[in-house]
Amino acid sequence: MFAVIGFIIVIGSIAFGNILGGGDFKTLWQPGEILLILGAAFGTLFVANKRTDVINTLKHIPIVFRGPKYKSQDFTELLSLLFTFFKLAKTKGDLALESHVEDPNESSIFLEYPKVLSNHTATSFICDYLRLLTIGANNPNETSDIMEADIEAYEHEMHTMPNSLQVVADAMPALGIVAAVLGVIHTMGAINEPPDILGHLIGAALVGTFCGVLASYGFVGPIANGMSSSLRSEIDYIRCIKAGIIAHMSGYAPQVSVEFARKVISPDTRPSFTEVDEAISNISISGTK
Repeated sequence: MFAVIGFIIVIGSIAFGNILGGGDFKTLWQPGEILLILGAAFGTLFVANKRTDVINTLKHIPIVFRGPKYKSQDFTELLSLLFTFFKLAKTKGDLALESHVEDPNESSIFLEYPKVLSNHTATSFICDYLRLLTIGANNPNETSDIMEADIEAYEHEMHTMPNSLQVVADAMPALGIVAAVLGVIHTMGAINEPPDILGHLIGAALVGTFCGVLASYGFVGPIANGMSSSLRSEIDYIRCIKAGIIAHMSGYAPQVSVEFARKVISPDTRPSFTEVDEAISNISISGTK
């Protein structure tokens, strides 16, 4: 919602500024210049990135308008799932986790938390490291190093998307200059025309620079930055899992492990201690299979 408001402000400010300055919107409407810039920018996106990166980038643009994927209640659900696993392991031993991590889609615990289960990356991360517990690998320091390397790889993948858009944003002002130069070349071919026609042609040429700079700093650049901010919640989601599992491996009680996990969540999406405590207070593992 804030992104939409921001774009309305950008467009409105330019439109009213143009009106107050006595500008003519007809001069700004230059389809050839706009097509040149947007087409070349789109081509830049393909040239500078892998096919999968381009697809993922385009798929994630709507996240800028929807906001972060994970809200406070989603983290509460994740913490509740972690608590259930930690309580099960403390009560019945680490081997009790085996059936759940081997086939999460059939796990009675995972099925109670569908938002977590729907996240393939998070589910795989949980299963991979809880599986280590079932085979006796319970050194928190060594596991933490491996987890961090895993998270860094995931974080790099996430950053590829906004970085891809930023490359396009950086190229757009230069592409605007290219459009302007082409417009000047066209104008020079009509040098014998009357001044009013030449003035129109020169104005049309300058629209290329205007569109390139506006698209870069008013739209594509902010979208790239907004995407980066929105994707932060997905990194927090994985780091939350890491903190909880490492605390559990270190021997802390389930409540303490979950609190450690809660504290690494960004303040804007972090559930309160009370919210988490209420969510886990009635969790029972009696029916777990």
